[in-house]
Amino acid sequence: MIQRFDSIAVDLPVPESANPAAAAAMQELMGGKFGEMSTLMNYTFQSFNFRGKKQYRPFYDLLCNIATEEYSHIEAVAAAINLLLTGATPRIDRNKPAGKTVKGKTSKGNGRANADSDDPAPLADALDYRYAYHFLAGAQSAMPCDSMGNPWNGTYVTATGNLKMDLLHNFFLECGARANKMRVYEMCPDPTARAMVGYLLVRGGVHIVAYAKALEKLTGANIGQLLPIPDVSNKKFPEAMKHEANGLHRIMWHFSPADYTELDQIWNGPHPEDGTELEFRRGEMPQGFPWPEAPDEPQFVSPGGIDPEMINYYAKRLGTDGGEPATATPARSNGPKMQAATRRPGK
Repeated sequence: MIQRFDSIAVDLPVPESANPAAAAAMQELMGGKFGEMSTLMNYTFQSFNFRGKKQYRPFYDLLCNIATEEYSHIEAVAAAINLLLTGATPRIDRNKPAGKTVKGKTSKGNGRANADSDDPAPLADALDYRYAYHFLAGAQSAMPCDSMGNPWNGTYVTATGNLKMDLLHNFFLECGARANKMRVYEMCPDPTARAMVGYLLVRGGVHIVAYAKALEKLTGANIGQLLPIPDVSNKKFPEAMKHEANGLHRIMWHFSPADYTELDQIWNGPHPEDGTELEFRRGEMPQGFPWPEAPDEPQFVSPGGIDPEMINYYAKRLGTDGGEPATATPARSNGPKMQAATRRPGK
């Protein structure tokens, strides 16, 4: 079982304007072969199918703990993509009078939206964007696909059942993921994109070291001598360097209140790149940050719902004789009350 919290792992700055091209590139970090969906599902299925838990418990605990952190990386990528797409098309509501747009960001556009027309085309700007799925399959939002629109698929998962082979694959997978993050960083000067990628470079680096340590424990081979792969230190990226300065590259968080505690038999000793001591924060999770605001996007009828003006109109029409016409404004609801989840350790 897993436990979920309504927060994300990295504090993302709100971009000054939409950047659909950067959002498209960042899709590779979501649904690409080396994306966060792949790391999550590789480690998850390896943990599901793990044999010999009693004999190899530290390796099982490491897999489970890292797999859980990968879910938070999917959240971070999705949040960054959505921020970069906000404002990519003007908020024109067909339920409003012609020329009336909803307050919020709008793109510079190409004039084809015809906001003042009785028959506007609010998504016309998307014809110039290369990633149509953001505007067709989603409401200007992240998709489970790579940067070319190919959906993530299960053939990206390697779970052979052989511990040495799976750990070696995981080490390779994390190094490939790091290469893609570096390239997306170099493609996207946008501060939002770089803040997210910088964080993932550091936390992905933790996983690279973890699998290197696991292979060393299992085989005796000094895998750490190969690092960094590719041959550029995280300290060369300002958005990653600030996290490393706080020691985030040597900390393994604990994504369970009490289980998966034997991973510290693997996660210990010096960091292979800078020699600092590795640290397992037993019972502690990383600090969470609020999800960025996701405003209504009426041009996509998202989230939709009932128009309050229409409710008021029909309420007045149905008012009783001899009394004041009824007015009704639909009350906002946050849904059914749910039992509070267990608080994050340390909170």
